[in-house]
Order: sequence, then structure tokens, then C-alpha cells
Amino acid sequence: MKIALAGNPNSGKTTLFNALTGSNQFVGNWPGVTVEKKEGKLKGHKDVVIMDLPGIYSLSPYTLEEVVARNYLINERPDAILNIIDGTNLERNLYLSTQLMELGIPMVMAVNMMDIVKKSGNKIHLDKLKQKLGCEVVEISALKGTGVKEAAEKVIQVAKRKTAVPPVHKFAAEVEDVLDSIETKLGSGVPEEQKRFFAIKLLEKDDKIGMQMKQAPDVSDEIKYIEKEMDDDTESIITNERYVYISSIIDECYTKVNTKEKLTVSDKIDRVVTNRFLALPIFAAVMVIVYYVSVTTVGTWATDWVNDGVFGDGWHLFGIESLYIPSIPELIGNGLAAIGCADWLSGLILDGIVAGVGAVLGFVPQMLVLFIFLAFLESCGYMARVAFIMDRIFRKFGLSGKSFIPMLIGTGCGVPGVMASRTIENDRDRKMTVMTTTFIPCGAKMPIIALIAGALFGGAWWVAPSAYFVGIAAIICSGIILKKTKMFAGDPAPFVMELPAYHWPTVGNVLRSMWERGWSFIKKAGTIILLSTIVVWFTTYFGWVDGQFRMLEDMELDHSILATIGNAIAWIFAPLGWGNWRAAVAAITGLVAKENVVGTFGILYGFAEVAEDGAEYWGALAGSMTAVAAYSFLTFNLLCAPCFAAMGAIKREMNSAKWFWFAIGYQTLLAYVVSLCVYQIGTLITTGAFGVGTVVAFLLVIVFIYLLVRPYKESNTLNISAKAMARVK
Repeated sequence: MKIALAGNPNSGKTTLFNALTGSNQFVGNWPGVTVEKKEGKLKGHKDVVIMDLPGIYSLSPYTLEEVVARNYLINERPDAILNIIDGTNLERNLYLSTQLMELGIPMVMAVNMMDIVKKSGNKIHLDKLKQKLGCEVVEISALKGTGVKEAAEKVIQVAKRKTAVPPVHKFAAEVEDVLDSIETKLGSGVPEEQKRFFAIKLLEKDDKIGMQMKQAPDVSDEIKYIEKEMDDDTESIITNERYVYISSIIDECYTKVNTKEKLTVSDKIDRVVTNRFLALPIFAAVMVIVYYVSVTTVGTWATDWVNDGVFGDGWHLFGIESLYIPSIPELIGNGLAAIGCADWLSGLILDGIVAGVGAVLGFVPQMLVLFIFLAFLESCGYMARVAFIMDRIFRKFGLSGKSFIPMLIGTGCGVPGVMASRTIENDRDRKMTVMTTTFIPCGAKMPIIALIAGALFGGAWWVAPSAYFVGIAAIICSGIILKKTKMFAGDPAPFVMELPAYHWPTVGNVLRSMWERGWSFIKKAGTIILLSTIVVWFTTYFGWVDGQFRMLEDMELDHSILATIGNAIAWIFAPLGWGNWRAAVAAITGLVAKENVVGTFGILYGFAEVAEDGAEYWGALAGSMTAVAAYSFLTFNLLCAPCFAAMGAIKREMNSAKWFWFAIGYQTLLAYVVSLCVYQIGTLITTGAFGVGTVVAFLLVIVFIYLLVRPYKESNTLNISAKAMARVK
């Protein structure tokens, strides 16, 4: 049995889905698109599958989410629909409900947030609502879990009866006559229970609905007639008729006690956090706190425990000497020694796999702390405000706040961030968002940030937040520069987004979101990074010495295959301050997976042998580059082309080899230019050194500033054309 969960965004649909399915969930993507799909088995009912449709406002497909939801309902025909509506926004939510009832699918309406409705003193008469709509109506509070079980049992009963209650609402007489005429034209090609829905969509001039039918009838005469009779376009007529009907329901089913408009708690908070002058400083302060706690304090304590204990010299439980627990390298090393493992295999396992993967997994605690913060900010409603705040800024350089959503998702992983850009309707905005989303530090870049902060800056609190704002600055500057080219010229797409009421998220939802992101990273470490570390280990510990190819000792690593490759490309990065072969190789392996940067350093500097206290590893890295060069290295890895997985996502979303290489080339070039300027100008400030590189850096800064401030010629042309057309009219 298939139950579709449908409702408006922010109506509590995800919370209800989690309550219904628990851990029995499968998360994927809809075929051919990148809108997230969730399905799960109902608790206590292994034969009942709940399909969580994307949050939508109507079945008139203006967005990808609406197209996906409508296609599923029409083509898959679930056994029943559980329509969740926000009781605090009853009138707006009922608009989608009227459309769902026209599909001819059995439906149960779950009125959510009833606890908030009752607290406000207002009242929804569920019995009258049931009578007016002609479908079962139950009250629930998805957040508190009340009424959820009853809603599930009710929708199962309705699905088993397989009887869809026909929509009880009627349009104006003229509209009803036209709809009857269109239904007759549909004939036997459309199932009887779907005829009314298809007739309405054809009357609304919905071109996409024709693709759902074998042969769409010509309804141009009906459209001309109704538009002449009612002096309006048919889509507006249908929309107005729906709201007239909904208003009649609200008058009888909803009693509003508080007639005076009072500011809610959310409104009062929004007066501060979305304030024109305070919004950005508050957002900056929030992100500083998030990264400070994640990277510098709590996250660092947890990471130190993992590195020093789990992958270091073990630890004493509760500080008791007799309760000693050995570390993973120690356990594996003892096991290999006991079975008399060959030196090369022992080296591969300890110096390659354990050292490389362990160096990356050591940063998992920091990432989990970060993911908890992000999940909390998303669930409580603040991140929706951030998108609204950023829209004001993004619009100035040619993007809308909708572009911030992929960038927000990209803080976990660049792949879903890039994929989320497909929901942006404007092609220019979408391509620019794809090109710039990976500038935001993702979870995979967190180990690099933590590594540089710890080894070169003494764990300074400002390094992690500065990396985040370097990404934001790169996005803003890229938007300004690219929007002034013919490829990206034009007005940004309009941005409409509901700001949900603030609420305390449930612990379960926050932890579930954290674990989903964290587990994705751990799986990546166990696959891509594992294979990468094996390759890095082999090319590091094997090479030619005196014309003989053999396994190398620690003092002979400069003769390795990797050293040969690194020395061949190191000169490219010399102007950036880190022209040694180890750093060059680490940056290149980062293209496979950004986490490889830390794993590669772990192998090259013998991390497995010195992990007992960690001092040798940080010292070796700090001795190979200056603090300015280290920040240059960090900047390059933040902004350059992302990992192979994210590149694959960019290739799919661009759907063009030309655009793909343009995106990768732009990202890499920008990273190189910014890193060069950081190192050359930073060295001038810190040491007073001046050379050819410094001159080049200043010239690049001048060119960069010119590209930012130069006139927007395409915009001027458009304005002139608009004025000329106005004069003609």
C-alpha cells in the first residue's frame, strides 16, 4: 500500500514523515531530477509505504517540486493521500487541498500545529471542515507526536475502502458548464476519476498537462467563451473561484477569538534578525560562534581525543592506569606482528590505510559538531531568514536568495549543493550558482581548515570563520564580475519564500540530520579516500634508487614516484608560497577528494609513527611553509575545482562540456589568483619582501577591482532599449 504525504512547505510534513516512519527511511532522488525523495515504511505496518512528496503550494507546475509531485500523483496513483495542512495558515493551505481532492484519490486531511492554534485562543471546527470538504479530517501535532497514530490508521482505512469522495466544491455555473463540456471531450482516454482534474488544467491553459495525456483535445472554444463571459483569463478565474470557495469554508469552520492583530514571538524576533542594519552582523556573529565551537573548542577537544587516543597511543578509561585501551594502530600493528606479516603489506596497512584514513576520520567529531549546529539552525527556521537576508545582497550582483539554498546545502557536501541548483528556474542564475556553490567550505574541507589552523596558527579561532567568509566573498565577487558579461546578463529570477514560525526542533530530527551528513562523509572515507590513500602510499614508498625500483626507507622518500611527480609540478605553485613537492601533491590529490589533503600529509610526514602526541606532525608541516603560505594553501584548496564527485555533479547540471570546462577553469583560475595575492601581499606586509611576484599581485588586484566596478554595459543597453520602446508606445 502506497500513501503519499503531501502539503505546503513548512507545514510540518518532514516532522510527520519522521514520526510515521522512524528509522525505516530511504532517501534518494526522483528519477531524472534532483529534488530529494524520501520514502519509508509505516511503523508497525511493513506493507505500508509512506512517500514524502516535495513541499508544494499548488499542482500548477511553476517549479520543479510541483512538477515532480504532480507527475507522481497522476502517474503512480497512490492508494491514498495524507494531506498535512498548517492549522495556523488554514486558508492558504486549503488551496492545495482543493486541487488534491480533484485527483480522485482517497484522501485524509491532517490539521497540524493544533496546539499552537488552541494556544492562540482560536478554534478550528473539524466536524464542519469534514462536512464541507467531504473527506476525513484529523487534528495532530507532528512535533509533539499527538494524533499521529490516529492519522495513520485513518488513512489506511480510507486506502482500503478505495473510495474517493468527489470534490464537493463547485465553481460558478458558467465554469461548471464548460468543465462538463471538456470532460465529455476527454472521452475514455482519461480515467473517470481524473477527468475533472484534467479538464480544469486544460481550462487553465496548462501546457504541461498535455504530456500526461495520449491526445489532448482542443479546448480553445471553451477558453474563449469563458474568458468572454467572465472578462478575465481562465487561470485567474479558476484561482479566484477556489479562494471564493475556501473563504466560505473559513467563515464557518474557523473561529478567530483574537481580532486584534498582535505581533507573534516570531515577528518580534524577525524585527531584530531580519533588520536592514542588524541582519548581516547577526548572521556573521552566528557563523563565527558556530565555527568557533565546532573547530576551536568542543570540536577540537573531541578531535584531539580521537587523534591522541583512538589513532594515537591509546587511552586510560576514566583516567585509571589499569584500564588501558590500546589505539587502533597499536591493535592492528600487534595483530600484523603476531601473524608475521610482510614488511611491505604491514607498511601499506599501517602507513597507508590506517595513517591516511585515520588522519581524515580524526576530524569526524569536529564535523559532527558543525552538522549539529547547521541542523539546529535549519530546523528552528533561522536559515530561511538567512536566505531572505542574502537575497538583498545577492540581487545586487545578479542572483536571488534562492541561490543561497544550494550554497547552504553545500556546507555539508558540494554534490547535493550543486544538484539543488536545478530548482532555480532562470538558466543564467542556475549556471552561475553551479559555478559558485562549491566556494562555500563543505564538510570535506573542514579537516584542511582544522589542519592549517592547528599546525600554523596555534588553533586560532578566527581561521575557520575567515575561511567561510572567503567563500562568501568569492561568490559575491564572482557574481558581480560574471553578471557584467553577455553570458550571464539579465535580471535575476524573482524570489518568493515563506518564513516559517520559529520553533524548537526536536532532538531526534537534529541528530538524524547530523548523522545523515556525517555518515555520508564516513562512507566516503571508507571508499574513495581508502583507495586514494593506497595509491598515495604506493607512490610514496616506492621509487628508483641507483637505477633500481624498490620499496624506500623513510629517509629516501625524495626518490619516490610521488616526489618525482610533485617536483615536476611544484614550480606552478612556487609563486603561491608552497612550491615543495609534498604540498603540491597534497593539493592535487585533493581533486579526488578534499579530505585526501590531510590523509596525504599524514602519509608524507609519517603520521602513523608520530600520532602518539601529534607534535611531530604539526611541527613538520609548520616547518615546510610560513603562516602566510599556509593561508595561501588553505585559500587555494577552498576555491579551486572541487572533488571529482562534485565535478561530476557540475558536469551533469551544466549538461555541456563547454560550460563544464569553463566552470572548472574559472574556479581554478580564481583560486590561483587569490592565493597568489594572499601570499605575495601578505609576505610584503609581514616581512617587507618585495619582488616581481609582488608587482604581479598588485596588478592582479587592480584588474580585479576594475572588473568589479566597470560599467554594466549590457544593463545600459537594456535600459536604453526599454526607454526607446516606451517612447514608441
